Amino acid sequence: MTKSSKIAVIGLGYVGLPLAVAIARHYPTVGFDISTLRVDELHQGFDRTGEVATASLRASTIKLSANADDIRGCDVFIVTVPTPVTENNEPDLGPVMSACRTVGAVMAKGAVVVFESTVYPGVTEDICGPALEQASGLICGTDFFLGYSPERINPGDREHTVERITKVIAGQNPDITELLAGIYGSVTSGGVFRASSIKVAEAAKVIENAQRDINIAFINEITQIFQTLDISVYDVLDASATKWNFLNFKPGLVGGHCIGVDPFYLARCAQDNGHHPEVILAGRRINDGMGPWIAGKISDLLAGPSRVLMLGLTFKENVPDLRNSKVVDVINGLRAKGHQVDVHDPHADPAEAKHEYDETLILSLDGLRDYDCVVGAVPHDCYRSFTNENFTVLLKPGGLLADIKALWRGQDLPSFLRLWRL
Repeated sequence: MTKSSKIAVIGLGYVGLPLAVAIARHYPTVGFDISTLRVDELHQGFDRTGEVATASLRASTIKLSANADDIRGCDVFIVTVPTPVTENNEPDLGPVMSACRTVGAVMAKGAVVVFESTVYPGVTEDICGPALEQASGLICGTDFFLGYSPERINPGDREHTVERITKVIAGQNPDITELLAGIYGSVTSGGVFRASSIKVAEAAKVIENAQRDINIAFINEITQIFQTLDISVYDVLDASATKWNFLNFKPGLVGGHCIGVDPFYLARCAQDNGHHPEVILAGRRINDGMGPWIAGKISDLLAGPSRVLMLGLTFKENVPDLRNSKVVDVINGLRAKGHQVDVHDPHADPAEAKHEYDETLILSLDGLRDYDCVVGAVPHDCYRSFTNENFTVLLKPGGLLADIKALWRGQDLPSFLRLWRL
């Protein structure tokens, strides 16, 4: 690699765009995405994910394109496309396979193809390698080479950005590993960690999210237990957190593109190799059941069909990311029990909410009043700043405030409302 070596980043979402902008500070870089709308927006300086500021985008030397011919002749291709699951929670490698076909059609001898997409161990070498061979007519390990460097983007996190985190890297051979060390080492101040193999790097990524999923599942289960005892899990966590080695995870809805998805990749890998993953799948069952359980608890506290206002739809606070939002499970659970549910979220894109969930968002809280129940589902800052005046307007006397994320814990709430929290 030299400073004139050309790098292509395939997929310009939450992961790919920040990475491409960072790499473009050091190498000639092409950012490719199959969505012409996405590329057009980026050309205008608008990143709908909110991960890259307009000023940074406009100042970047990156070339943005939805034309695959524009990545022809690149030396390194970094694939950052999504790896979702199907309706049956099976790994969906469709986007990765599509990227392999796109890259294979334009790459030349000597190319290096690096995958950042979260997969189970073996996908890069056993599935992507042959797919690239078929698309290119080249031989893997001789004419082109593979690498893996798992993404660690946390949407909305301005501290652990791609320029600051440690990047795990692994190449098909030691020379490729060192090539990746040079590329990623120039991008991040967090340094690089050379994994002993591509499979090890793939495994490291998938267990990072599975571990977090299992920890949250434990907290969600004890939350349900403590509800039967009429005590708040948050009060229990405050006490437990005084122990120096207590892991202070919080309860809630586990969605998004990583934690709610990646454990299924690990589970599939385990099953394919003759092992039934007890703990991983148990954690998934608990977390996937949390939305319906919350809907049931809220419904039990309402006197028949009621008007409910759901505050928040995105999968986490202060981001527009709607992927795999488990708030939808609460909404659907309440509607299935006969309740009318209105949904408000200032961070979510109304068109995307309609497309993904057939949900019509309330665009403003102005004029809304006298709900039987208000649900604090996502701890956006704008909801945390609610005062008693907001509750007085939004809730009718005796109305229920369901605070599932402890947004207003410690706040002296109006006496006219009923409060339920985890």
